[in-house]
Amino acid sequence: MARGLLFVISGPSGVGKNTVLNGVLEERKDMFYSISATTRPPRRNEVNGKDYYFLTKEEFEKAIENGELLEWALVYDNYYGTPRKAVEERLDKGQHVIMDLDIQGAAHIRNNMPEAILIFLLPPSREELKRRLLGRKSEAKAAVEKRLAYLEKELASIDRYDYVVVNDILENACRKVAAIITAEEARADRGYWREQFLT
Repeated sequence: MARGLLFVISGPSGVGKNTVLNGVLEERKDMFYSISATTRPPRRNEVNGKDYYFLTKEEFEKAIENGELLEWALVYDNYYGTPRKAVEERLDKGQHVIMDLDIQGAAHIRNNMPEAILIFLLPPSREELKRRLLGRKSEAKAAVEKRLAYLEKELASIDRYDYVVVNDILENACRKVAAIITAEEARADRGYWREQFLT
C-alpha cells in the first residue's frame, strides 16, 4: 500500500482557507482534515475538537516537551500546532491528509516531511483581503491592521510553496486545489497506479 500524501494550505488570514478546505473536503470525502491545536480563544461558533483543539498555554507547552506535535509556532501571541499521532496514522494507512497552516508551520512541515505538497492561497488583491477581514466583525481594527502588515512576510515566502491558487471565485479555487490533489496522485513515482492496475 502506498503511503498517503500530505497537503498543506497556507495563506493570509481572511483569504478563505477554511471555506476552500470545506469545499475540497466535500468533493474529496476520502481525505482526512488535520485539526490544529491552539491556545487562542475560540471564535463564535467554533467547536473544540471540530475546528481546533483549544488548549491552555501549559497544556500546549507540555505537548511540545513530549514531542507530540508535528510542527508548532507562535503566531499573534498564540501557539498553533499539529498533533503528530493522527497525521502519521492516517498517512501510514494510505489516506491523504490536508491541513491549514501559517507560513511558519508550513516551513516546519517542509523541513520535517519534505514530501509534503504546499499550496499557497492568495486573495485577489490587498483591498479585497482588507474588506474580508473587516467584514468578519470579530476583530478590532488594530488586529486587522496587524494581519495586513504581516501579509508582506507571507508573500515573501511564496517561493517555498509548490502551488499558488488565487481565491477570487470560491468554486474555481476549490476546483484548482482538487485538481492539484488529483495531479499529485497521478504522478508515476507515487505508485498509486499500481494499486488500481494490479487489483
